[in-house]
Amino acid sequence: MIKLRLKRYGKKREASYRIIAINSLARRDGRPLEELGYYNPRTDEVRLDVPGIVKRLQQGAQPSDTVRRILQKANVFEQVSAKAAS
Repeated sequence: MIKLRLKRYGKKREASYRIIAINSLARRDGRPLEELGYYNPRTDEVRLDVPGIVKRLQQGAQPSDTVRRILQKANVFEQVSAKAAS
């Protein structure tokens, strides 16, 4: 199963995260199938590859709880349902 989850990088106590698509059995910082965005919790900066995320969600990828909240704030799930309806 493909999961959308966070991959940690950065210095100690200054972590940033990449939003990635990865096999659910792979380790947290393992090699991703695709990098789909960026999240910095210190500045609340978020950059998303929305078409790539929508494509992965339509293929059945499951987001982690944290990634789900980030995507809900960016209204990505509305775009997924709009694509499915058309």
